Amino acid sequence: MASVNYWIVFIFNVVYAVTIISCIVVVLKENRNPIRSLAWVIALIFLPIVGLVFYLFFGRSLKGEHMISRHNKRRMISRMAPRHVNINTLDIPAADKNLIKLARSLSSSFYTVNNRIEIFTTGAEKFEALKRDLRAARKSIYLQYYIFSDDSTGQEISDILIAKAREGLEVKVIYDHVGSFSARSRFFKRMSENGVETHPFFRVTFPQLANRINWRNHRKIVVIDGEIGYLGGMNIADRYQYGVSEGKAWRDTHFRLHGDIVESLLYSFIVDWNFKNNPESIEYPKVAPITLRNNIGMQLVTSGPLDSWDNQSLCFLKAISTATKSIYIQTPYFLPTDALQHALEAAAMSKIDVRIMIPGKSDSRMLQYAGYSFVTQCLRAGIKVYLYNPGMLHAKGIIIDENIVIAGSTNFDYRSFENNFECSLIIYDRDVNRQMRDIFFSDISQCTKLTFSAWKGRPLLQRGLESVVRLVSPIL
Repeated sequence: MASVNYWIVFIFNVVYAVTIISCIVVVLKENRNPIRSLAWVIALIFLPIVGLVFYLFFGRSLKGEHMISRHNKRRMISRMAPRHVNINTLDIPAADKNLIKLARSLSSSFYTVNNRIEIFTTGAEKFEALKRDLRAARKSIYLQYYIFSDDSTGQEISDILIAKAREGLEVKVIYDHVGSFSARSRFFKRMSENGVETHPFFRVTFPQLANRINWRNHRKIVVIDGEIGYLGGMNIADRYQYGVSEGKAWRDTHFRLHGDIVESLLYSFIVDWNFKNNPESIEYPKVAPITLRNNIGMQLVTSGPLDSWDNQSLCFLKAISTATKSIYIQTPYFLPTDALQHALEAAAMSKIDVRIMIPGKSDSRMLQYAGYSFVTQCLRAGIKVYLYNPGMLHAKGIIIDENIVIAGSTNFDYRSFENNFECSLIIYDRDVNRQMRDIFFSDISQCTKLTFSAWKGRPLLQRGLESVVRLVSPIL
């Protein structure tokens, strides 16, 4: 009997060792960021079983796969014929033109100027406007959220969608399957039974669990009648309107859009709607031209784990590298890549005003400690760091100098850059930049500014936790 047990243990160890070595070989062959690769190799070697399980669920790469073939993407672009502007005819800075060209190369992002924008900083004003627009819809509603809760806010939105579907409008809903786990299945079933077409993105089922759970659709997009669009950081849930607890606000940023940029939102939605579907089922809605006589330049940059490049981080890096006066960042989770961290440090040491605002108390303790581990470097380089006090800071945005804003669903962290399907709006406009700067400095008045001397005196236990979590930050 002992002999049999010995051989069972021996065979198990051999199989496990071969599996671990195979995974390490795959990690190395993917030629990822060396720090990220090293983090996975360390986890696989020093965390038996746990490291392997985490790798199978969270470590694999989707780069090189396609949501929709390049051929079908070209068909969609040609049939939708997005209206865009020839930037060579515009009198704009060369740095802006280069950023426009980069975004265009990365995600087929068309530059548009015929646009109008409204900025929301509270869920109450955003949902009031959204519900008004939904009720006024005449032809179609396309709605996509990472989280679609079945709480009072979700129920109210759901009731409006059902009412519009019963009126004969085309109503489509995409929700992330993992992000919306808390919503009961009958919540979405009720919508489906009443004419609302619902589509869970990357549904997590067995045996595909390990293949799907790590890659989430974090986008928040609404397109109404092909004319009005919404994009930003707010999901559909009570906390975005009423906060996380009494007296604790949920600070976020969202946009209401009108103009040619809405067609880019529509294109992103249609790609996600047809994700992994029969290419022949692809729909090509047309949008009637709108003349607003505005001159707000905008691009929508989408990204995801299937892209050949890390679209969002490259656009962030390009924008930061063009700064000559100021860089203001708001993010709920601050886990920058090495390139972005060094770019911010170089900017600050070049006497550019670099300010980063993060939550004083995050909704994720682990991500908070991981983010804190980067603060010492930032302060040493002269970057000003602020902790937001009134509640959870969930706003995501970068304000560059006096004319560029990048904001949307993308956090300043590895997960948004590499694992999530994200979207950000690049806005080239002084008035919008001024509004966003005013909002940023209004938020600063409710923050604690960190100093290098005080930060060095934080508890030893906290510093130890930061160091430990920092080791695995590339794979969080």
